[in-house]
Amino acid sequence: MPPADPAQDLAQYADPGLLSPVRAGTPVEAAVADHAWLRAMLEAEAALARAQAGLGTVPASAAQVISETARTARLDLFALARRAPEAANPVVALVQAFTAAVAERDPAAAEYVHRGSTSQDVLDTAAMLVAHRALGLALADLSRTADALAALAERHRDTPMAGRTLTLHAVPTTFGLKAAGWLWLVLDAVERLERVRGQLPVQLGGAAGTLAGYLEYAGHGHGSPGAAAYATELTAAFAAEAGLARPVLPWHALRTPIADLAAALAFTSGALGKIAVDVQSLTRTEVGEVHEGAVAGRGASSAMPHKRNPVLATVIRSAALQVPQLAATVTAAMSAEDERSAGVWHAEWEPLRACLRLTGGAAAHAAELTANLSVDADRMRANLGLTGGQLVSERVAAVLAPLLGKAPAKEVLSRASAQAAASGRTLGAVLGELPEVTGRLSAEQIAELVEPTHYTGAAGALVDQALDRPRPGR
Repeated sequence: MPPADPAQDLAQYADPGLLSPVRAGTPVEAAVADHAWLRAMLEAEAALARAQAGLGTVPASAAQVISETARTARLDLFALARRAPEAANPVVALVQAFTAAVAERDPAAAEYVHRGSTSQDVLDTAAMLVAHRALGLALADLSRTADALAALAERHRDTPMAGRTLTLHAVPTTFGLKAAGWLWLVLDAVERLERVRGQLPVQLGGAAGTLAGYLEYAGHGHGSPGAAAYATELTAAFAAEAGLARPVLPWHALRTPIADLAAALAFTSGALGKIAVDVQSLTRTEVGEVHEGAVAGRGASSAMPHKRNPVLATVIRSAALQVPQLAATVTAAMSAEDERSAGVWHAEWEPLRACLRLTGGAAAHAAELTANLSVDADRMRANLGLTGGQLVSERVAAVLAPLLGKAPAKEVLSRASAQAAASGRTLGAVLGELPEVTGRLSAEQIAELVEPTHYTGAAGALVDQALDRPRPGR
């Protein structure tokens, strides 16, 4: 039962991640929590006041008091959340509480809080500040992941393993090439996140995207010849103070920045999900080619003491399955009506935060997973023999075709493969008894032909090419 006064037990309303282990306890949690959004909204208000002061339309002393109060004020987060439904957003209550806090320091300065602004200017700018910080954490983890994957790719450049297509052994590959593929996806994600992060803009439009309120307070009302220049200068100054990009237009109902952010997060979670699902597949008991790093207590089963589950890969994969759907909701919010939307804008907030949380959490776990991944090269080599040499049937067909003709070679190889499967013998042993083959190839040539480690194609060279790609910080 909840207490009679919920404000007396605020902790029970917190969301520490009981049902979201992918982000529980990771740095991104604090970066996108309610208190981080509150901090960002206050920073937006302070940056706006400083920008206006820099253009001479707000007293410098007022901007200083507003900035100091934004840094030190202890607003009641729970009370603000409870009041958010009154205006369908938290900014109205925030501005009232913040104005009161400024007035306690300097009543005159309080007159300049939120001057000419609107709720969406503050909350959208705060969203960009929160995203900027969350992406910084994710990019740092992705950089560590990239370094770990590069090391795996280099170390296992020529470590042979079975390539699998449609869940079955196909032809040999190398673990180095698999790790290089993972690396390539991570670097693709880094490029997208860095590009989006560098373009996150402030929001400045006023009530309906015309900046009319800002202009009127600045003495640039209707017909003022300096209105256009002031609007441009104020937007640029606000962006500089906030540390964000300057938009050409207000984007209240033009949601490109949010849609781009969601798309980059969805791609990143998918890239990490690819690594996770491969690790899960290779960790299976009957495969046993890789294992997550052993940490005491991690991966334990509540019922089966012998198990050590691949929990890092599991939580990463869970994020990869959630983020694209959440990002779809954010993208759907591009169809915002008029100059400011009723409900569409509001629908972005939670899914956007969830995308940041889940992707940031997945990136943190991916850095640990890849840094401590254990690779069993001996098991990989043993698994190459599970099909008795049939995973190099493509190579055999390519060699026999010029000797027998394409169609006869295919027929001989199909017959040999069927005999090998039926008898439990190796493909090489069966081929060594077929006169069509022995008449053209020696026993030594047949043995070399069906050796799986001799059929990894350009895997090594492809690894080298992947490792030549620049990585973050290098």
